[in-house]
Amino acid sequence: MRISLKWLRELVDFELSPEELAEALTMVGFEVEEIEDRRRWAEGVVLGKILAAEPHPNADRLRVCQVDLGGEQPATIVCGAANARPGLLVPVATPGTHLPAVNLTIAKAEKRGVLSEGMICSLAELGLEKASAGIHEFPPDLDLKAHPLGSDVRPLLGLDDVVLDLTSTANRADALSMVGIAREVAALTRNPLRLPPVQPLQALPIPNFQLRIANAKACPAYSGVLIEGVKVGPSPDWLKHRLAAAGMRSINNVVDVTNLILLEWGQPLHAFDWDRLLQVMGKEEPTIEVRFAQPGETLKTLDGQIRTLHAENHLIVAGSRPVALAGVMGGEETEVDEATTKVFLEAALFDPVVTRRSSRLQGLRTEASARYERGVNLATLELARDRAVQLILELAGGAVVGLTTFDQRPPLERTLQLRLSRLIDVLGDEVQPEEVEEILSALGFQLSRSQAVAPKADPATATASVASCVWQVSVPPHRLRDVEREIDLIEEFARLYGYNRFSETLPTEPLVGSLSTRETLTRQIREVMRGIGLTEVYHISLCPADEDSSLVKIANPLSPEYSAVRKALLPGLVEAFRYNWAQGNGPLQAFEIGHVFAYAPPSSPEPYQEAEHLGGILGGDLNPNDWRHHNRPMDWFEAKGLLVSALERLGFTPEFRPDPPEAQSPLLHPGRQAGIWIEGSRLGLFGQLHPRLCQEKDLPEEVYGFELELDPLLASLERRGRVQFSPFSPFPASARDIAFFAPLELSVAEIEEVIRQAAGPLLQSVQLFDEYRGQGVPPGQRSLAFRLVYRALDRTLTDAEVEAAQNQVRAQLEKHFPVTLRS
Repeated sequence: MRISLKWLRELVDFELSPEELAEALTMVGFEVEEIEDRRRWAEGVVLGKILAAEPHPNADRLRVCQVDLGGEQPATIVCGAANARPGLLVPVATPGTHLPAVNLTIAKAEKRGVLSEGMICSLAELGLEKASAGIHEFPPDLDLKAHPLGSDVRPLLGLDDVVLDLTSTANRADALSMVGIAREVAALTRNPLRLPPVQPLQALPIPNFQLRIANAKACPAYSGVLIEGVKVGPSPDWLKHRLAAAGMRSINNVVDVTNLILLEWGQPLHAFDWDRLLQVMGKEEPTIEVRFAQPGETLKTLDGQIRTLHAENHLIVAGSRPVALAGVMGGEETEVDEATTKVFLEAALFDPVVTRRSSRLQGLRTEASARYERGVNLATLELARDRAVQLILELAGGAVVGLTTFDQRPPLERTLQLRLSRLIDVLGDEVQPEEVEEILSALGFQLSRSQAVAPKADPATATASVASCVWQVSVPPHRLRDVEREIDLIEEFARLYGYNRFSETLPTEPLVGSLSTRETLTRQIREVMRGIGLTEVYHISLCPADEDSSLVKIANPLSPEYSAVRKALLPGLVEAFRYNWAQGNGPLQAFEIGHVFAYAPPSSPEPYQEAEHLGGILGGDLNPNDWRHHNRPMDWFEAKGLLVSALERLGFTPEFRPDPPEAQSPLLHPGRQAGIWIEGSRLGLFGQLHPRLCQEKDLPEEVYGFELELDPLLASLERRGRVQFSPFSPFPASARDIAFFAPLELSVAEIEEVIRQAAGPLLQSVQLFDEYRGQGVPPGQRSLAFRLVYRALDRTLTDAEVEAAQNQVRAQLEKHFPVTLRS
């Protein structure tokens, strides 16, 4: 937004220099990117009148001009412009003047034998145009009493001004207007705000006219004013200068007024040629409709492009034909030009999301769409409209014939509670209530002390008087879009109070930073996973929805590939393995710690649930380039052993149990996957990838994956506390073997659990060392052999102690399972 300080001073008084004002605005959240001092462009340029213009004696294309600069004698100036002639009022750069636009310093100099005492300037040489055909001509009826010859020419050219180019944050749509910035300057300087005078419009409905709004959410308010007898022509200089300072070109007096109101109030307007609207409507009853585009419709916009419209393009339609992209750009077919005598002036409110989508679909961004996308002030629609009508009648004549309106705006009131104790807690400074009331009132908020007692404040930061100081704050209409909560009010106070005023002292006792228990234990898990040779990877939580109804869908996805959030880590790890394998990088041995999402059960008060998981993938041939050709892919037991070693290093003794079909993962082989149990709870699963999946993704067959719930794992680690060193026993161990026939459906994990419980504290380890099926083994059974190692820390065990424990194991196995002991 380009801010003219000359225009700004008409709205609010301030004594600050341009640099001081830029610094003040930057400190309250409006970063000033550039200070354009237009006064320097024509410093030393004065008003002159050409008295005579004779051909140069030594050059065909030059003329020797006698120019009256208000002195005793006219100045002789050699000029090459074709339009130099007697009687012209022109800008003249006197000797010593520097023109920054052309980087030229004027000096007396001979030109083909004639001494020239200055230079008659074009607008290009003054920085107001890119190129000029000749020297600039002021109007012949210029008031020479108000602007005598030899006086500064800058007020005549709008160059007695400084322009600040500033940016505002996305939530401050009100700052995209002169009135919005004037409100900020008024709050900074505590000076009163002078809004432009507006006469309320009084008009009857437009005869035989219909207004239709198809979607009140997309267009909550619409107003149209019909003005007849308009004379379209050039704008006055003051209006041209204001538009030029804002970076806009002048078109004609009617269109320039709509652009002026856009800059002044931040409310976009659009002027239609009423007669052309009627031609577009044909014989239909005069109707303006605001609706979305239909298939096959096109529109030629003011930039001359014929645009194919999409279903989400929001339109202004005359009869049945589109005449404008609502909130973006008008149509060429109904534009206002010199032949226009009747104007239909549109002032409307359009939904920011609808306008943004419509603008982006056409790749078209305008000053109007930039404001609608951020959110136009809902309360200034009538003010801006009436101000525009007033200026059109002053500059172009005519009379108001009728008015049509539609209004379904939401309530323009909001009251928030502000607690002084909360403000002090957030800002960390002892703020006085009077300062809060002064600053927020200057910003347009209305405050009243509440009789209700605020919630009890922290006694360490607030006294009883502070805790009871509560305001009910009414938000002004122009701030409804961004001031919604108490913290927004605190931010408003802080930026005007001054961030540089807050205390810079450090805490009296420095606090030593430390990791939380959760982060410490998570890092320990990462270290263990890296210790078994896995590389940590990260994936985004988004994934395609596909046909899986159990995935949590995203309401506004970026694309179909990111239309849901993942419910497991294994799919992402499999895809990472596939990518590395396809790139020739060999098998990926990796793990990931990340969040997964799911729908919550019906009994839960929340619709969704989120958890953190630990997942991993490993397998393939670990030595594909072994020169001895001892290549061998990782088998089930090696993969399982790596996972077991990692969990044992964390202090857990995992068990692997068969899962029921409903708990199995479709990514894993149905006969080669198992649940992982730790301390009596199932925390996850482990298994070999399904052959069909490997075939689809062109993966080696020997790939294994696991996934564990992280929270129960961390909870167990935290309960256990620090791992203590257990001394080795200096006494010898005593080993015993036990063999028996067991049914095929009986898992080794179940047998090991019973053995450990039966053997008691003397048992050091139990390990399966043999499995046999075949001749000599009953059908439906297998022979299993376990080695049990007994050891005590304080003595050498006797045979009687070992045999007692071993007999207890035999008895419990026969009691719990249909086994036949062989030893």
